[in-house]
Amino acid sequence: VSGRRSAVGGRRSAVGGTTGCVVRLAFAPPLDPAVYPFKHRVRVRFAETDAMAIVHHSAYLPYLEEARVAYLRDIGHPYATLRTEGLDVAVLEVSVRYLRPLHFDDEVDVYLLFAEATRATFQIGYLLCVDDEVCSTAVTVHGCVDNGNRPVRLPAWLRETMLSV
Repeated sequence: VSGRRSAVGGRRSAVGGTTGCVVRLAFAPPLDPAVYPFKHRVRVRFAETDAMAIVHHSAYLPYLEEARVAYLRDIGHPYATLRTEGLDVAVLEVSVRYLRPLHFDDEVDVYLLFAEATRATFQIGYLLCVDDEVCSTAVTVHGCVDNGNRPVRLPAWLRETMLSV
């Protein structure tokens, strides 16, 4: 059923030819840092490197999360406040494209921008750079849920923030 829209706004695609899954990713992050409205710097810790002396692929997800949380704080909506208001933002999908390795003690600039949105989901694009050199891009897809993990509409402030960038 490849290419057909699903009820939650994603595209259905066959995995292994037999099982269908919903793919929501539809954004290609730009490679120009000037396009991004927010930048957060992280430093690579030794514990995040692997036997090849580069950052292990699993360490990228906390970098994205740290930048997301910092951005929400920066725009006046700390994540803790969202949770006390009965809203949570679940990660539904993640895609990371590794272009150049990160190494211990690198200072990584994580650029972030809001991308596409539906009524209850949104995408964030990321650009990770060291010394202005692009090292990776990423996209996360999020779904807004209530305390019972039921889907809810994006809050008005989030939709307005997305439209303003």
